Amino acid sequence: MLQIAQLRNDPEGVKIKLQKKRFKELGLVDEVLRLDDQRKKLQLEFDNTQSQVNSASKEIGMLMGKGQKEEAEAKKSEVATLKAALQPIQDQLRQVEESLQSELVKLPNLPSDKVPEGVDLNDNVVVREGGVKPNLPAGAKPHWDLIREYDIIDFETGAKITGSGFPLYKGQGAKLQRALIQYFLDFNTAAGYTEYLPPFMVNEDSAYGTGQLPDKEGQMYHMPADKFYMIPTSEVPVTNIYRDQIIKESELPIRMTAYSPCFRREAGSFGKDVRGLNRVHQFDKVEIVQIVKPADSEAAHAQMVEHVERLLQSLELPYRILALCGGDMSFTSAITYDFEVYSAAQKRWLEVSSVSNFEAYQTNRMKIRYKDEKGKTQLLHSLNGSSLALPRIVACLLENNQTKQGIRIPEAVRGYFGKEWLAQ
Repeated sequence: MLQIAQLRNDPEGVKIKLQKKRFKELGLVDEVLRLDDQRKKLQLEFDNTQSQVNSASKEIGMLMGKGQKEEAEAKKSEVATLKAALQPIQDQLRQVEESLQSELVKLPNLPSDKVPEGVDLNDNVVVREGGVKPNLPAGAKPHWDLIREYDIIDFETGAKITGSGFPLYKGQGAKLQRALIQYFLDFNTAAGYTEYLPPFMVNEDSAYGTGQLPDKEGQMYHMPADKFYMIPTSEVPVTNIYRDQIIKESELPIRMTAYSPCFRREAGSFGKDVRGLNRVHQFDKVEIVQIVKPADSEAAHAQMVEHVERLLQSLELPYRILALCGGDMSFTSAITYDFEVYSAAQKRWLEVSSVSNFEAYQTNRMKIRYKDEKGKTQLLHSLNGSSLALPRIVACLLENNQTKQGIRIPEAVRGYFGKEWLAQ
């Protein structure tokens, strides 16, 4: 959530940045400031009236002590009138505060000055590429055919159990999934991230804190009876660990990693781009999250990008890093780098990670703060990244490593999987 001070200090500058994100409801900035002015006016009126109540109440005691009962009774009548006036002011103030909050959360995060201009994904900028695209043997197959051939994932039974987009991993497929999860977690903890295993459902406050509500409620699986949501990523519960806390400066930076299944409705998804593992409703992912001082967040973001890049390099996969343009960024992000891996059989790039700096947007919602060297309470910055999402990684590992002898397992994963080849 944006801070009102940002809007008040430079409302026209805020509008320019919002336009970079292709946000069209620029009048919201003016509406938020109008409501904040109204809130301040009502707060001042309430405080002044309350001050009169307090002052008059003290006078009653003094008058009673002097034996001036008539004057004391008159003052009591004055206090009663003032108190009666307080309630409608308080009610109006509460309504204005609620309206202000509901309008403020409709504003997305402001993009960093480093974010490139652009309308959609076609305007994203390739920062760099790495790895070598494989030369596949004649008759190479896409991963959905390899999955059937090696009998490692059963989409039909998954659909019978739950529905389309809920794959059932079996045998070597389940083992490969487990091996990758463990490898990713070990890679992250070796880099100084503390491992967590969070709840896979969150309440409304948690979903609101990281920005899933009210922006993405249609993309999440919701249990109305309990007001719980299945998590779209472990970023949500992990970042909320520190909600409503003032963190000691000595504890910063905080680095966390977590595995979780992820649940996304992906409503309206269809066609060749969602075939096989390209897009599913339930998938496994390992996440990294950092909470840092504002002065350190840009460096932390660069460090997280380098970390994910090293992880992809260890998997021997061809990849590229893209700086997302303003029009393709998420609601909550200030700057995002996407990682894509080349799928040799499909001859296309598949997104496998996003590394984002949210600056103070999430921490303002969650009230995650620290006290600076002057003792002043300040908001921290939050960042997160996929490290990594498994479905498309598995798709590319299967496709890019297929040979006449079978599917080769990358060296970094062999110790976890237990062998060099995926056997038929």
